[in-house]
Amino acid sequence: MAVVYCARDRELDRDVAIKVLAAHLASDVEFRQRFLRESRLAAKLSHLNVVSVYDGGETDGLPYIVMEYVEGVTLADELARRGRLSPDEATGLAIQACAGLEHAHDTGLVHRDVKPQNLLLRTDGVLKIADFGIARAVEGTQITEAGTVLGTAVYLSPEQASGEQVSPAADIYSLGAVMYELIAGQPPFSLEKNIPALVLKKRTGRVPSLRDLVPELPDRLDEIVLRCLSPEPSARPSSAAELAQELAGFAPDAVTVPFPAATSPVTSARSRRPLWPLAAAAAALAVIAGGILLAARDGGGSNPPSQNPPAVQPVPPGSTPAERARNLADWIRDNSG
Repeated sequence: MAVVYCARDRELDRDVAIKVLAAHLASDVEFRQRFLRESRLAAKLSHLNVVSVYDGGETDGLPYIVMEYVEGVTLADELARRGRLSPDEATGLAIQACAGLEHAHDTGLVHRDVKPQNLLLRTDGVLKIADFGIARAVEGTQITEAGTVLGTAVYLSPEQASGEQVSPAADIYSLGAVMYELIAGQPPFSLEKNIPALVLKKRTGRVPSLRDLVPELPDRLDEIVLRCLSPEPSARPSSAAELAQELAGFAPDAVTVPFPAATSPVTSARSRRPLWPLAAAAAALAVIAGGILLAARDGGGSNPPSQNPPAVQPVPPGSTPAERARNLADWIRDNSG
């Protein structure tokens, strides 16, 4: 579909990835226009678990986009190297994917092509979702006929593979298929000779239980993954945030904080992963704490200037980010009454 170059942004002194569309795709005027339009939409996303789009344009008639360079591997690479992942690691990665998807869905974007090849695992353990908007640009053009998207049909929801209207529930299905493969070492469905046969199997066939392949898997986790793969969109988790909340209990090393746009938890995948959620929580709590402290000092504007302000104890220090975040949360609870 494209050639991707690692390049150097001299102005900002950083590495970037430049994706240049293949000439046979660029010759499709409709696709070229849709690709650039969708890239602009994807550029509006700003989330740790989404690959950032910095720029886009054309050179010599070939569309290109400039993206964040992610040093690491794809989950497809990890599967090829390791066969399968432990259930808790797969769950932690899925929760990170949920965080990026929830942000995109809240912005009005559906990925449409969630698959191991589009999930990048950075060397520090952060999961990044790549290629937002590209699948949508392909849909509805003659390029789809050539198999650009159809080659990943094993991860597509039945409604998407049938050409029906796509909603965020389609991404939930695809993420469920990815989770299934991460845990079992094989996708829930094998790729049939043609798309109609695969769609029929997805709508009527029974997905093999994960516990048949991984006996030590908790029943509840098996149920969650199979619910993501429900033929009917309404039977799947209602949002990526809800899915993350259901999965949170199966990532024992995870540290959770609220989603930015919801009340469900977002989780770093494992203890070896960066504690970015704690940093974000600490920053947000610090703003609240500052407001409480100011209110305590001036009495919220209701106490006479001569009245002595109540004493407010400082936030106890902590030796780790996790401990500092907990101390700050406790401090706010104790001083907000």
